Amino acid sequence: MHLNKSVLLFLITLYAVSPARAQYKEPEKKDKIEAIYPQVPFDSLQAKQKLAKGTSTIKGIAFTKAKSKWGLKVGQRIYANQIKVTLFPVTPYLESWYALRKEKENLRKRRYVYLSKDAYRYRLEAITNSDGEFTFPDMKPGKYFLQGFLGYTHNGTYNEYTGSGYNNYGGQTDYYQQKSYSVDYEDRIEAFVEVNQDGEIVKIKLN
Repeated sequence: MHLNKSVLLFLITLYAVSPARAQYKEPEKKDKIEAIYPQVPFDSLQAKQKLAKGTSTIKGIAFTKAKSKWGLKVGQRIYANQIKVTLFPVTPYLESWYALRKEKENLRKRRYVYLSKDAYRYRLEAITNSDGEFTFPDMKPGKYFLQGFLGYTHNGTYNEYTGSGYNNYGGQTDYYQQKSYSVDYEDRIEAFVEVNQDGEIVKIKLN
C-alpha cells in the first residue's frame, strides 16, 4: 500500500511532536543523586543490645542560630519547636558512616552518605517542645549519636539601587529603595553523647 505525500507528511509531523517514550530514560544531570553507604558490616544484635532499657536519662535542648549573609551562625538562638530528634547507638557501622559523611558528602554535587535500612531501624525518637527541650528516658550506659533537622526563615531588608539623577548642585545622586527578603534554611543539628553509669542524667545541647 502506498501513502500519498500529505498522509506521509502528517505521520512524520505527528512522530516529531509526540513525547519521546522508551523503556529507559537517562535522568538530567541536575536530578542525579550519588548515594554512598558504609562498607563496614552492620551488627543488628549489637545495636539492639545498646538500645535495651536502662535507668539513665538524656535530657537536651535543641536550637540553632540565624545565619549571616556569609553563612556564619551569629544571630539569636532559634529553638527547635516540635521537631523530631533521632538517637542512634554508636557502633562501628555508625562511626564509619559519620567519617564517610565528613569525607565524601557534598550537598552541592548531590552526593549523599546514607545509613542502610537495617541500621536506620535501630533508633529512638523524641519530639521537642516549643522551647526545644527533649528527653530520652530508660537509657543504658553507652555512647549515642543524636540528630535533628531544624528549619527556619530569616527575614531582612536591603537597599536596591533604582537609578541616578542630578541634584541642584550639579552633582549626581543615587537613589535606593528599601526592600524586604526571606530566606529559608534547614540546619542539621547533631551531637555525640555518652552515658557513663546507671541512673545518670546527662544534659546536652543539640546545635
